[in-house]
Amino acid sequence: MNRALQTVCTRLFTRPLLNLSSSSILPSTAVGINFIPCAWIRREKLTDQQMRLRYKKLHWHKFYDDKWVQRRGGGWDEKITPENVSFMQEMVYETYANKDSPLKDGPWQRGKFTIDPETIRTGVLGLKLGTLPQWDKRGRKFYVTLVQIIDNHVINYTPPEMINFRTLFTTRPLRRDLHGKVGMLVVGALSCDPRKFTRGYNGLFEQAGVPPKRKLTRFFITPNSAIKPGTPLYATHFRCGDYVDVQARSIDYGFQGVMRRYGFRGGPSDKYGSTKFHRKRGTIGSGRKHKVLPGTRMPGFMGNKLVMMKGLKIWRINTKYNVLYLMGPSVPGPNHGYIRIQDSTLYERKKMFTETNHPPFPTYYPDDNKSKSLDEELFADDIYRFDQPTLTLDDIQVAPLTAPRTAAKTAQKKK
Repeated sequence: MNRALQTVCTRLFTRPLLNLSSSSILPSTAVGINFIPCAWIRREKLTDQQMRLRYKKLHWHKFYDDKWVQRRGGGWDEKITPENVSFMQEMVYETYANKDSPLKDGPWQRGKFTIDPETIRTGVLGLKLGTLPQWDKRGRKFYVTLVQIIDNHVINYTPPEMINFRTLFTTRPLRRDLHGKVGMLVVGALSCDPRKFTRGYNGLFEQAGVPPKRKLTRFFITPNSAIKPGTPLYATHFRCGDYVDVQARSIDYGFQGVMRRYGFRGGPSDKYGSTKFHRKRGTIGSGRKHKVLPGTRMPGFMGNKLVMMKGLKIWRINTKYNVLYLMGPSVPGPNHGYIRIQDSTLYERKKMFTETNHPPFPTYYPDDNKSKSLDEELFADDIYRFDQPTLTLDDIQVAPLTAPRTAAKTAQKKK
């Protein structure tokens, strides 16, 4: 019965991929794209919420073509001789050292930062290193999280005309007003040995002219923020004092009870007659509705979810090692985990940017500051720097001891 239901649902809700090379449905710039037009099947326009509901119900079939290139495959051949290993390493180095970089013709023409319409820059991929204490100029102590922007390169850019936003599946729904107005920029971090990946995965980096990356992510940007593939990204993509949004996958704690998962107090101790009720939750339902109410906090899997924190301030930037000092010790993810960092989308933070006062656009290019090199450490205005004095005695006057007090002490000694 399940097999018959699966066949009926597949015939009702799906159609084969269409070749639009000879079709006039899409503009000429999008010729040759294959996708599954789900809304044409039922002759009605489906919303993103309806698409997600159908995707959940019929989990054995996907309504869109989101087949990623297989990343790992084939395994590592451990039976080759050391001579062959060194020869293969030399061939890898020569292949990527002698490859023509797409930046030999210079970067793309830079756009202009605008407030209306909205400008959205790309983000970067970072590695969480840990936390450190810092102090502001008033002496207040706070903690920051260190994130290193290591070996980031632009891999590919897709213009808005080539993206089918109606069937685009993202972890966080894209704003409806941005459909058809933003492109997709792919950023990679941490170059690896190409022998560890499949031939199809290595082919993704041919256009950028860089070795294959261990981690890939995508950012939706406006067309005026497009960056040429192969361009490196640094920590100076941001400025000290700016605010960013970070997104990462939280630490996976596995299956946990209510005391660990939600901070419940638990039952009394053995001193008060508790029997097998030390770490339990208690009753989960009583009264008229003889069922467990939706949303009841119960034991389950804890962590391993995408968490986004918005409006984190950048206190310091280390330009030598590309390290960002972000506000707070609670940045999601474990140490050495990947973090997506992008300009803050909060209204109060976005309106701080103007057409004359904004971060490096579309990104930081070292060639722009050849005459003046950046300092190794960049600080925000209100953070205390340890290379500066703590107190200055210019405006402080030291009053001498008063004479009457000295005379009184002398009289007491004579008595």
